[in-house]
Formats: sequence, C-alpha cells, structure tokens
Amino acid sequence: MYERVARTVRTDIEAGRLRHGQVLPSTRALAAEWGTSVHTISEAMRLLVEEGVVVSKSRSQRVIHAPDQEVRSKRVRLDQPVVLLIGGYAGSGKSELGRMIARETGWPILDKDTLTRPVVEAALEVMGASPHDRESDIYLSRVRPREYEALAAAIDEQLECGTSAVATAPYLREFTDLTWVDRMRATYEAVGAHVVFVWVRCDPASMHTYIRRRGAARDSVKLSNWSTYVSGLDMDFRPPVEHVIVENSLSSRPLQEQAVELVKQVTAQR
Repeated sequence: MYERVARTVRTDIEAGRLRHGQVLPSTRALAAEWGTSVHTISEAMRLLVEEGVVVSKSRSQRVIHAPDQEVRSKRVRLDQPVVLLIGGYAGSGKSELGRMIARETGWPILDKDTLTRPVVEAALEVMGASPHDRESDIYLSRVRPREYEALAAAIDEQLECGTSAVATAPYLREFTDLTWVDRMRATYEAVGAHVVFVWVRCDPASMHTYIRRRGAARDSVKLSNWSTYVSGLDMDFRPPVEHVIVENSLSSRPLQEQAVELVKQVTAQR
C-alpha cells in the first residue's frame, strides 16, 4: 500500500497537480485521505524522500521537490500537427497522462470534464436530474453528445492554428464505433493532421483506488455500486484501429516513462 501511495504522489508531481515547493498535508491527513494507517503513509514518504522528490523540512512538514517543473516544456511544434485522442474508463489515469504529455510538449490539454463540467451540471439540474449523474438516460442521450461536440470543436480550433492537441475523455462509445474512428481519422487527415488513438488500461482495483482518492461527486454512483459498475466493463477492450496502449495499474511502469515514450514515438514519425 505504501508503494501505491508513493506512486500516486509521483504521478501527481509529473502531471503538475503537485507543484515544486508545495507543502504536503500532514501524515494523519494523508492517512485519512487514503483510508490507511499512519505507518503506511510514513513508509511512502520515506521512499519519496529517498528518491529526492519530497524533502522533509521538519518532523511535521514535507515539501515537494521538483525544481525542473517550470522548464520541462519543450514547446514541440510539428510540420504536421498531431491529435492525441486519449480514452479510458473512469479512474484509469487518462487525464494524468494527457497532462504529462502536455507538459512534455507544450501542446494544449483538452480535457472533456474540464471543458464542459459546469455547463453539464447546470443542464442536468435544469432538466430535473442530479448534476452529478453520468449514468442516466437523460445524460447519455441528451447531454453527453453535446459534450463530445464541444471537445471536437476545441480540437478543430487548435488545428486551424496549426497546433497539435491532446484530448482526454472516456471515448467509450466512440472507440467502439469503427465508423466514428474512420470519420475522425479522415477528418483530421483532410486538414493535414495525424491522429493517434490511445487507450489507457487500468485494473479494477487500481481504478477504485484512483476514483476513491479523487473524491469527485460525479463518481458517487459508481463507488456506491462498484461491483455492478465493474461487471459492465470490458477490461479486455481495445479500439478497433491502430492504437497505443498505456498501462496505468498500480503495479505497472511509471506513467511518466510511458508518456515520454509516447511523445518520442509520435514526434519521430512527424
């Protein structure tokens, strides 16, 4: 468990969610956040201190040490813009992967939830539904399609400026629809861009850990019916087109390593 905590802190640093010089919560606060013991948190912090990504200022204060955060972006501009469509189940780590790629390249990160959540919540309330509901027919049939339209429009705007883009969303319906996949590929190729489909895979136990920790209201239905929710997921799913798999289970390689490899792979081909 302490290795899981340490891995997640590293991921948050690489994704820019934890910043250089930021003071971490107390050991007891972190233990409560993770639902684990003070000893487990202490062991996780020991690992991070040994690695140099956390510095102990005193017995009660630990600070993030990531001085290269501000200079990492290389502002990669390609002759042929790239669109990275990053999909995955809730809690798989697709947003974190997108943020890491954006920090490596300087490309804009277009996260569906960030772009649309306030409007989606307001729309659901107007229609008499819970603002955090993402499982009902009213959301799936009337709201969800508009979310993906907004995301697609944001991608198009970047391409019009000759800029690559990193888009993150579940893409569950989209990546299972070969007609949609072919249409997107043709659409982007028509404007001189190259599209890369990425699927972030994560085992159910790791997803549960990630979702529980982020504490988002939109996940409440999933968490309260976790067994039912997971039983409806195809953990062996792969997009029906050439794609890249990124593994983000807690036992897998660091996500940052895979993000860097993906950037090298994409830019080498352009």
